[in-house]
Amino acid sequence: MATNYRQYLQPETVSKLKGMELKARMVVEGFIAGLHKSPYHGFSVEFAEHRQYMPGDNVHDIDWKVYAKTDRYYIKQYEEETNLKAYLLLDCSASMKYHSGSEISKFDYAGMLCGALSYMMLRQRDAAGLVTFDEKIRRYVPPRSKSGHLHVLLSEIANQQPSDKTDISSTLHEMAERIKRRGLVVILSDLLDEPDKIISGLRHFRYHKHEVIVFHILDPRERDFDFGGEAQFRDMETGEELSTLPFQMKKEFARKVQAFSDTIASACRQSNIDYHPIDTSMPFDQALYAFLAKRERLY
Repeated sequence: MATNYRQYLQPETVSKLKGMELKARMVVEGFIAGLHKSPYHGFSVEFAEHRQYMPGDNVHDIDWKVYAKTDRYYIKQYEEETNLKAYLLLDCSASMKYHSGSEISKFDYAGMLCGALSYMMLRQRDAAGLVTFDEKIRRYVPPRSKSGHLHVLLSEIANQQPSDKTDISSTLHEMAERIKRRGLVVILSDLLDEPDKIISGLRHFRYHKHEVIVFHILDPRERDFDFGGEAQFRDMETGEELSTLPFQMKKEFARKVQAFSDTIASACRQSNIDYHPIDTSMPFDQALYAFLAKRERLY
């Protein structure tokens, strides 16, 4: 792992692995191996499932197996002692199916990143939950910090298929009202919706004092529109088709996409929301660095 950790951070490599659990584990272990070789080695990557026994703790919670090995008293940590409650919001709308050339789809990228974040959170004894959505919330899995919860999250991610239209804002508003305890909200989406509505939903979380990270996931061609000659485009949510010459509109398209991203980014900065533009060719470590940086600031 130490010499080849980079390959487990490449989306194309990870996508060839079988099973969401293996994918998540390889991404996280590759990332941790990379931390020791990077300027980010100061991040906390020690994953503890026990804490030292303190006077007043219930003796029934002492882990006697650990005592036999260390001659010290440690107790098992339970959900109410978790460091953080995190909610992963995964966009499952039809537009997420898009991919260009040999790149993986936006949904596959988002799903693998979502799995890796789940794996990392639970190993750090954080509580992780999942929300899948398109026009409405499909599934809500409340946050838990027990190790067995990882299988629940990864199975749910693996069983999703993108379909239907997008209504990001309604999901954001509903979850902002539904989450009672202050936590961390992580959104993985292409954000293909009205920017004003998206911004309103994001600010709703901040109104309730939640911390927010936005991973804006696009295909590289959605940013540069570098398609070459004549092409036919089909809207993946409405089915509407359009024939055009991409090179004639390449600069204007790229300008508008950048302007859209800048609008979201500016609004996020004003509301103290972490915004990260990601494309599906990027190694996963950039997003995992962003998560760890956010987590470090919260403690």
